[in-house]
Amino acid sequence: MTPAIAEICVGCDEPPPPGLIAGMRQFNDGQYFECHETLETLWKAERRPLRRLYQGVLQIGVALHHLERGNQRGAIQLLERGLNHLRWFAPACQGVDVVTLIADAEACLMAVKSLSSERVGAPGLPHFPSGEWAGVSGRLTPRLRMIPTDRVVPEGLPC
Repeated sequence: MTPAIAEICVGCDEPPPPGLIAGMRQFNDGQYFECHETLETLWKAERRPLRRLYQGVLQIGVALHHLERGNQRGAIQLLERGLNHLRWFAPACQGVDVVTLIADAEACLMAVKSLSSERVGAPGLPHFPSGEWAGVSGRLTPRLRMIPTDRVVPEGLPC
């Protein structure tokens, strides 16, 4: 059962917990496995619907880990799942610029879907932190950004 929008946003105006900040640093440094471990602890401890934010970020990171290992199918599945969780929290939650992360992850998903499976994880191709991957130009690595928590959210947007 899907909780009400007001219920989902409970906690979004709180400052990010230390575990989220640590997980964001790991994510942005390309330490996707470590990010998973850090955010999983936070996700398991959180009982409010806010836990979906942590799960969404975690799944985007695991998707990038799959891509680095050449698992296109797993990456696509986890990008899609992570995006589904994150959409509830746009434009921002706990200082995380969710709308930008969604846009970055969607661009990454489209690029990964466009690649033939032979090119995924091929030796000698740059990994995600380089900003280009598998011959696809452009910035494909989603990044986690913080925004001021006092930013005014336009009316009509959930969080």
